[in-house]
Amino acid sequence: MSAPERIPPRSVTDDPNPAELLARGELTVRGRIREASNAALFCTVSLDGRKASCVYKPVAGERPLWDFPDGTLAGREVAAYEVSEATGWGLVPPTVLRDGPYGEGMCQLWIDVHAEAELLALVDAEEPEPGWKGIGFAEVGEGRTALLVHADDERLRRLAVLDAVINNADRKGGHLLPTADGRLYGIDHGVTFNVENKLRTLLWGWAGEPLTPDAVGALKGLRDALDGQLGNRLAGLITAAETDATRARVDALLTSGRHPEPGGDWPAIPWPPV
Repeated sequence: MSAPERIPPRSVTDDPNPAELLARGELTVRGRIREASNAALFCTVSLDGRKASCVYKPVAGERPLWDFPDGTLAGREVAAYEVSEATGWGLVPPTVLRDGPYGEGMCQLWIDVHAEAELLALVDAEEPEPGWKGIGFAEVGEGRTALLVHADDERLRRLAVLDAVINNADRKGGHLLPTADGRLYGIDHGVTFNVENKLRTLLWGWAGEPLTPDAVGALKGLRDALDGQLGNRLAGLITAAETDATRARVDALLTSGRHPEPGGDWPAIPWPPV
């Protein structure tokens, strides 16, 4: 398949109901996103004169994962969006499960990235400067190491909490999408919601620190939602055991009142990190 044709994307705010557009619109495949490890297709979606760019990942193009034997990547991607929406933070682009040219799959609104936004950096220092959080040291060649840091940014901090809730096993730098209007989105949530602790992320800068009042409030609302309509929606996307494990993670965060710390039983940082 040819490389994606460049089509001016529409941002989340351009359409009054992007989820409806994604779910009901006509999908037209424009090309394949070659960097993706599973089938990911760049598409346009059109409905009643409305149009947007999106990513369509058909279930038929998923590679089986031995440590995620239940459900589908697509189902977990949509579940991550549903949980994000329940927090009120809007950290995941609108995402739906729908039929498409290659069968059922995940369809997610395309997000244009603001290239000048700096969220990660490698610095030649022992400690991060103000405004940054240290992650760890990385080899940069010729026997040298540098400190990998991420911005001390409230948007990233919210995303770190969301990742802890959904048990994200692959939060890489390339999955962070800052936009020109100041928003931040996280993408690629296919390896989430496992019943075992698999949290693997670059966002460890707040590990062990108290949760913000904003996070505590969002988690309390999320806990209530999991016992109501959100729980019902997740039933069609992930297993009952995975939903129960999500409740348990929310309860654990509220009980501790702190960001989680690396457990040691699982690599704490994904590879490659970006």
